This record gives sequence, structure tokens and C-alpha cells, in this order.
Amino acid sequence: MADLLWDDVKCFFDLDLMGSLPDGRIPDASVEVWQAVLDLVAERGWKYQYSEGELVLPVPRAEAVLSRPADAECPDLRVWPTADVLAIFRFHAAGEVDFDVDLRELQGQERLDVFCGFLREIGRRLGKPVLIDPEGDYGHPVLGFDVEADRVVLLADPQVR
Repeated sequence: MADLLWDDVKCFFDLDLMGSLPDGRIPDASVEVWQAVLDLVAERGWKYQYSEGELVLPVPRAEAVLSRPADAECPDLRVWPTADVLAIFRFHAAGEVDFDVDLRELQGQERLDVFCGFLREIGRRLGKPVLIDPEGDYGHPVLGFDVEADRVVLLADPQVR
């Protein structure tokens, strides 16, 4: 059974309401949490690409990425849980894992199921919530993986338009 039904949540995948790149985050993280994300990506066999600026490199240990100089360019890790769904993780700080998704890639029940599965896998591995905020509206999650419920749930009321 699907975590969420498209007809119930499609307003949260509306580009005008959410922005095209809503923000995913895992609060209360650490270097170890970041490393668990990197390990999960490799174990699941998801396609990925790590880069620092224009330079594509092998994925380093989380400790090495997160201990770079403050003025260094922020590296990113592009992860494709499926060929047409991309999440971009950005290594801003050890205390929070953050990533973007492109809502244009997440339209319809099939893609929603892929996205929920991705959030669920990360949340289960970490034992932590994985939250999705509208683009530029940090701290106001609309949906996310709930550890207690062991599924992706709505965290805000759908807006009728």
C-alpha cells in the first residue's frame, strides 16, 4: 500500500505552491549520520555522482567532506533512486543533512511512490525523520518520514485551490 495517495497530496507537488526545488532535511545529524547516508546510497546501488564545483570525484568519507575549510566550495552528491528521480545532497554542515528534489520529476502516483520509498529507506536506516519543506520556507515541513509510524506522512493540511 502506498504511503501517500497522489490525489490527496498533489497540492504539495505544485510548483507554484512549493517552488520547483523543495528542501529535504534530516535534523539533528552528525558526521556519523552523513556517513550512514553515503553508505546507504552505495549499498542500495543507486546511481550517484559526487562533485566539488565542476570536478567529479570518488565519494570521500563524510568526515573528510565535512571538515573542509570554511571558504571551500560546497560539494554535492547527486543521487538517482531511479533513472528519472534525482536528489541533490549538499554538505553544508554536519548538524543537518540537506538535499533538494525537483518537483517536475515527482508528478503522479508512480513517482510519488518512488519518492516515498526513498525517504522511507533513509529514515529507517537513520532512525530519524526526513522532512520536506517548501523551497525557501525552512522549518515548515509539509510531509516527511515519521519514525514512529514507519511511513511517509503529511505534516500539513493540503491546500484546496
